[in-house]
Amino acid sequence: MSSASSVSGRSADRGDGRSDAYVKAGTIVFGLGALATLVTFVPLFLHLTPLPTAAYWLSMLMPLGFLLALTGLLLSARAQRRRVRAAAGA
Repeated sequence: MSSASSVSGRSADRGDGRSDAYVKAGTIVFGLGALATLVTFVPLFLHLTPLPTAAYWLSMLMPLGFLLALTGLLLSARAQRRRVRAAAGA
């Protein structure tokens, strides 16, 4: 089997359904949360007026994004394990 066909086979085996959507959404949400965290801490380090409490709540997007991405990875691993069991049983 050539390397090109094995790479395309691996991407097909990975499954691009719900799990990939969770990982992509988690990455975006995590990035927004990281940006919000930086924005909320800058005034503290520069001794400026702190931002309103709502800005600190936006920082909670970071762990939420991590949780979404982790859920996507677990779904992908579970689907892969299911495919391996089905192939072994056949």
